[in-house]
Amino acid sequence: MSISKSANTYNRQNWESADFPILCQTCLGDNPYLRMLKEKYGRECKICQRPFTVFRWCPGPRMRYKKTEICQTCSKLKNICQTCLFDLEYGLPTQVRDHALQLKDDMPKTDVNKEYYTQQAEKELTDNTTPAGKLGKSQAASDLLMKLARTTPYYKRNRPHICSFWVKGECKRGEECPYRHDMPSDPNDPLSKQNMKDRYYGNDDPVAEKLLRQAATMPKLTPPEDRTITTLYIGGLGDVVADADLRGHFYQFGEIRDIRIVQKQNCAFVTFTTRKSAEEAADKSFNSLILKGRRLRIMWGRGQGSDDTTVAGGASRPKVSPVPGLPGVLPPPPDYPPPPPESHASYPPPPPGPPQAGMMPMHPLMPPGPPPGMPPPPGMPGMPPPPPGMRPPPGPPGMRMPPQRGPMHYPSQDPHRMGTM
Repeated sequence: MSISKSANTYNRQNWESADFPILCQTCLGDNPYLRMLKEKYGRECKICQRPFTVFRWCPGPRMRYKKTEICQTCSKLKNICQTCLFDLEYGLPTQVRDHALQLKDDMPKTDVNKEYYTQQAEKELTDNTTPAGKLGKSQAASDLLMKLARTTPYYKRNRPHICSFWVKGECKRGEECPYRHDMPSDPNDPLSKQNMKDRYYGNDDPVAEKLLRQAATMPKLTPPEDRTITTLYIGGLGDVVADADLRGHFYQFGEIRDIRIVQKQNCAFVTFTTRKSAEEAADKSFNSLILKGRRLRIMWGRGQGSDDTTVAGGASRPKVSPVPGLPGVLPPPPDYPPPPPESHASYPPPPPGPPQAGMMPMHPLMPPGPPPGMPPPPGMPGMPPPPPGMRPPPGPPGMRMPPQRGPMHYPSQDPHRMGTM
């Protein structure tokens, strides 16, 4: 035990003993088989100064060891994590949550009043499922909370601290160093000056002020000019959000004409019967719709006759200036004159007709014969061979002449097979 039992002996019966801490998913880590070190009455709570049971664990590999900082009574009064002091439901600082729910902190800050307030609060904390005080009696979550709420764990918060020896260039551990080898941020950055009591009471918390500034500059969804568009695009459905979940949320804004889910792209299209209902649904659900633990994206659908210059949100697509140095648009091809109507290329060759008197039938692939009144060259079919001692004219040098053959007869040249008789 790090605290002597002689101190606070009159109030020793109010010391806190617990079997398991109250933690958020980020501080607990993603390892389902977690080993914790438990020390009974190990430290004083940094809010009420009462001894409590301290738990220490490592969230995962390459992460720093974490421990509980406040007692469970102070944690239940604010519904926050015992380590990071963020809200257990929304993952936000208490200053942001109280600002969104319009809650005023009335907890005493002096030692005597704080001790008495804590003892009275413990008697009221019989139900461990709901927070105590004004937070348990508050209304439903506001739009600001739904826009800023964190739906997934942020394990980057569990990284080791920066190695001061590495910053000075004196770290000799290398990869075995358990600390982070990164340069520190600006020392004048307000995020480097965080106080645990300011975060608990919600006063001058730099993280909360940064989130509130982001909420003030969040974009808004502008409805399209086409009044016939009554369809909303819902993105990021995943495999857990079904048709009944979408219908159960959007029916409060008006009558729904159709809900079409595209499983391949994890999106859906919700069509309302009136434009007023679609505008109200888009205004109340933009950046604040969370179903089955998933934050969904809301945008306006496109009209039937919209062009490519309109995006899904209804805003016009920004015009991009041309890049200098690129070639311009190519000129159109020249207009070629159409082919003549009586061109030989447009007609197939005529079929061979019946042979005429005094003429020999020719094959379509054979060259035409000589004109009338002129003897054919030697070796022409139907003519006597050249006289003895006479040879045909020689061809070009290096060219083999084909052997001399007699007249050839093709079955297709038979007039009886061509249907002429």
